[in-house]
Amino acid sequence: MLADYHVHTEFSDDSEYLMEECIKKAVQIGLDELCFTEHIDYGVKTDLNCNLKEYRKEFLRCKELYQDRITLQFGIEFGIQAGTVQSFQQDFDEYPFDFVILSCHQVDNKEFWTQDFQRGKTQKEYQEKYYEEILQVIKKYNDYSILGHLDMIKRYDKCGEYPFEKVKPLIEEILKTIINDGKGIEVNTSCFRYGINDLTPSIDILKLYRNLGGEIITIGSDSHEGGHLGCKIAEVKKTLKDLGFHAVYTFDKMKPIANPL
Repeated sequence: MLADYHVHTEFSDDSEYLMEECIKKAVQIGLDELCFTEHIDYGVKTDLNCNLKEYRKEFLRCKELYQDRITLQFGIEFGIQAGTVQSFQQDFDEYPFDFVILSCHQVDNKEFWTQDFQRGKTQKEYQEKYYEEILQVIKKYNDYSILGHLDMIKRYDKCGEYPFEKVKPLIEEILKTIINDGKGIEVNTSCFRYGINDLTPSIDILKLYRNLGGEIITIGSDSHEGGHLGCKIAEVKKTLKDLGFHAVYTFDKMKPIANPL
């Protein structure tokens, strides 16, 4: 089973990849299942958010066309902040999502990739505040499937590697919370594109998650174009097996499905 569970197309503001072309590519490279996870980020990019009505319409059209060739799932990536939870709740209540990635792309309406969030803070301050925000959100909001790219702040940290042990207590509390709530995490293979010398999340986080009893884990390329699709998924499955995981998960109607490694 090869499934890509983090995929963006024309319905995300940072992609122009047509959904149908994405599906054709997925079939070509031998993927069995594809979950689209278009962007919603209230608070910062409200005018650029996915048009859920049009997204749903195109998804259903494509699903009917390709249902005999690949399994397609209707997902979303919620870039939630503690102060925007209600807007996401409304979207979740209105649309029949199969899968929801809960991500942290910004804090206090300040994005990471622009350095707006990090500016004026020490490395310790912005690293801790990032994880504190995630913890706040998951204590307020429960309608999601997995946490996306959990240590993504590393991608935009110009100060270099921040010691895992210094943020381990926060990460451990996050992982205990999601395990208790029946949620999971993803391995986001964009780490290979960004030149990070580790997985996202890190091997340290994956080991901690496993040791705490975490089982639900998905793999997604975070693709925005054809060259990203399915990236390193087979290799990551092997790594997860070596780390002691027994399955990777897919979702249908928000229900996790274990696919043995």
